[in-house]
Amino acid sequence: MKKNNLDQVADFLRFCSLERGLSKNTVDSYQLDLNQFIEYLVKEKITDWPEDPLIIDSYLAKQRDEGKKTSTISRGITTLRRFYRYLLRQHILVVDPLIQIDTPKQEKRLPLALSQKEVEQLLAQPDIKTTTGLRDRAILELLYATGMRVSELINLKEADLHTDLKIIRVLGKGSKERLVPVTDFALSWLDRYLKNVRDPALLKKGVACDFLFLNNRAGQLTRQAVWQSIKKYSKLAKIDKDITPHTLRHTFATHLLENGADLRVVQEILGHSDISTTQIYTNLSQKHIFDVYQKTHPRA
Repeated sequence: MKKNNLDQVADFLRFCSLERGLSKNTVDSYQLDLNQFIEYLVKEKITDWPEDPLIIDSYLAKQRDEGKKTSTISRGITTLRRFYRYLLRQHILVVDPLIQIDTPKQEKRLPLALSQKEVEQLLAQPDIKTTTGLRDRAILELLYATGMRVSELINLKEADLHTDLKIIRVLGKGSKERLVPVTDFALSWLDRYLKNVRDPALLKKGVACDFLFLNNRAGQLTRQAVWQSIKKYSKLAKIDKDITPHTLRHTFATHLLENGADLRVVQEILGHSDISTTQIYTNLSQKHIFDVYQKTHPRA
């Protein structure tokens, strides 16, 4: 490739970072994708940006032959689309070959859900004799009992708890408020956390904090801290799955549907604006029905 081609890539990346304000991770991904594209062009002895869609198609075919995931190839196409549009705006090119390139359909992945036994194993891991362990047990119980997002959990205030009504006020995406029912079991762990951890911590530090879940400095807990805790406890529970806070949300929805909950009810509790988002969990519950059938029918 010519030096000015490499300069154009550098200019594009600067444009994405400074003018479009894209994150460093996104810009790094663009750079990685473009570097791979340049490597292919060099091997094929192509010295300028190709305007022939057949060349782009050959590059994508090579990636498929190398076993690249559909999601990786799709991301690469997105990068090339944006880069070529940039070249057109800069009047470096007059033809956009990406117009004739289709993005491959993504494989639909079902969300990961834990079994009831795995949930019990995970919830049993925090050492409730310690203040951190008691807090983490309350967090895990609440996530599984309500299906709330981790961002919603860390922004909960003590005033959002309505224990007499067994509901919690949750502020979801787009600042949409919803009331979520919560089990007596989860409320009992919250009560233990409040009395034995949160209130003494605030008294000891001599500070005021409205947030329900606190860190060791009596400040607001972060998403990263919750994520790291769940990773730690899943490892201790020896659960061979990639568990995140969102896994408990998926598990909550799946278990409700498996036990006969109405889809609309689950939609309301999760705070989904579109029921099609909730319907993915019906695939998981149908899989559960099929598994039960296979295990229980004499001739299955």
